[in-house]
Amino acid sequence: MSEAIVASQVPGTDLASAPGASGARQFWRRLRTQRAAVVAAGVVALLVLLALAAPLLTAIEGQDPTTYHPSLIDSARGGVPVGSFGGVSGDHWLGVEPQTGRDLFARLAYGARVSLGVALGATVVQVLVGVVVGVAAALGNRWIDQLLSRITDIFVAMPLMIMSLALLAIVPSSFPRPLLVALVIGLIAWGNTAKIVRAQTLTLKGLDYVSAARLSGWNTWRIARRELLPGLAAPVITYAALLVPMNISAEAALSFLGVGVKPPTPSWGQMLTAANVWYQAAPQYLLLPAGALLVTVLALTVLGDGVRTALDPRAASRLRVGTGRKREAKADADSKKAATDVDSKKAAADADSEKATTDVDSKKATTDASAEKEAKA
Repeated sequence: MSEAIVASQVPGTDLASAPGASGARQFWRRLRTQRAAVVAAGVVALLVLLALAAPLLTAIEGQDPTTYHPSLIDSARGGVPVGSFGGVSGDHWLGVEPQTGRDLFARLAYGARVSLGVALGATVVQVLVGVVVGVAAALGNRWIDQLLSRITDIFVAMPLMIMSLALLAIVPSSFPRPLLVALVIGLIAWGNTAKIVRAQTLTLKGLDYVSAARLSGWNTWRIARRELLPGLAAPVITYAALLVPMNISAEAALSFLGVGVKPPTPSWGQMLTAANVWYQAAPQYLLLPAGALLVTVLALTVLGDGVRTALDPRAASRLRVGTGRKREAKADADSKKAATDVDSKKAAADADSEKATTDVDSKKATTDASAEKEAKA
């Protein structure tokens, strides 16, 4: 407590830089030093806001994603939108679809809900299944470990696209399609998560505090919940942040192949499927969903790399720009300097206290000697 108070009084330092600072504060401090990760987090926040506020934004525009506008289509030219830039106007902010005249902004906004929702749902399923299987394999006996590891290898070797095509083709159309796509992707692609969790759990099992918990009589479930899961948080969160863009690409690919989200529900992959014959007559119809996918995947990938670097400062970032490595090194140097200053002040205080104690003892000894001398006289 006293160290934290002294550190807060040192110029240029705060409690986040003190030795007793929490892991969360250290994580946010490291993440803020990476400019690329901060920008990517802002882009992801805007995309999530676009998806959540899609009904409000389309209501402001006065459109919806399913209404046809045949008057905005030039049938003589094969269904090309009337007007410049694909029919961009005050009523249609990004223009309209060829042949149908449906509003592109409304379909992009609602498509963000589907694409991001499917990706996040699939990521949650992958993480849950992977953590359960990985921890069970690492904590089980040799036979359980071998069995679960071989099952994991089978799922890792499965081609995601082919298996997803087969499963999505046989499921009745009455099942909610976005939920089905998320479940199929998550239940097929959890193998790599399980391998990472198993390897990390085996490492944590050999640490002293886990052995002490086992010797104290804790059961396996309590050890996993109280000792192992907190240690697994950093690698799992890091890998989950990188899974989201991969799942967005997988959903877009499945919708592009025609087995993903079904019309009239919009998704970015489905829009790309419908736009593959209009790239010359109406290029914005292809560029808008493709650009949205590119920006989303790029932002999530950069953010995932930033989270990985912030959770494990010993790992160098794979990015070459915007990582703020100099500022992060300076922040770490300032933190070490603050810790050194705290230790120096504490050592000086201990020395002063010891000196004062020595002086008191010397004075007491002198007084006792004088009293003894007077008594003898």
